[in-house]
Amino acid sequence: MQNTTSDSKRNISPAELRAMFGENLKLLCTRASSVSALCRELGINRTQFNRYLSGESFPRPDVLHKICTYFNVDARILLEPARDIIARKPDLMLHPELQDFISASNVEIPEDKLPSGFYRFSRPSFSNNEQFLQGLVYIYRSDNYTFIRGHEAKNALEQQGLSTSPGTREFRGFLMAQDGGVAGFMSRRGARTSSFTFLTRVPSFENNFWVGYVSRTVGESISAKLVTRIVFEHLGKDVREIMSTARAAGLCKRSDLVPYHQTLLRPDEPFQ
Repeated sequence: MQNTTSDSKRNISPAELRAMFGENLKLLCTRASSVSALCRELGINRTQFNRYLSGESFPRPDVLHKICTYFNVDARILLEPARDIIARKPDLMLHPELQDFISASNVEIPEDKLPSGFYRFSRPSFSNNEQFLQGLVYIYRSDNYTFIRGHEAKNALEQQGLSTSPGTREFRGFLMAQDGGVAGFMSRRGARTSSFTFLTRVPSFENNFWVGYVSRTVGESISAKLVTRIVFEHLGKDVREIMSTARAAGLCKRSDLVPYHQTLLRPDEPFQ
């Protein structure tokens, strides 16, 4: 017995493809503030976009990728009704409740703005004015998002009386583009506290430093800081520096920090 449904999908005509895409695009556009604003954000000519909507024309692969990425759908918008595709539970970052506030352009950070790879970071300790923390994090891309992962220093967790098992020490988070820099939200596995970080690039010879601040989601305390400066340094593929940073990770003295990190952290100046 023939599978007519499968055959009809295989034999769909170019005109039907254009019509299906046009109808799907109309539905997706209802999630945008306006078609004109959408065209500007996607960098697509409005006249050409209207031809897509009417089924007269079909976008190039690179333009189709832009559209799919923006609306968080895949190439099934060529073959299936969009209502079926977007019926699944929407991604949190692109949920309809947030679509006018956090767009695809926020969650996609170009490599030239923040390269993937290992980073050395340093900051003052939140709880001890005489100590600093240095460590290693890894920034990577997946599904058009930029993620960050690393491990809390053992001696830092020991000071707080917390477990130092690898699973407890690991933290992960995501990064978003912001005016003048990038913002990140991170948390340990199963933890009910998190941290927020903002970084902006520092002009330097190799253009591989970022400076900003990090804050904790904890209540106000007289004896501990809630926010402090932080420095990120992209290590590229320098295996020697990566391994050295991993070995040195943890609480340390000011003199143990990389000299330029000390300069950027300005430890003698209070955080404003």
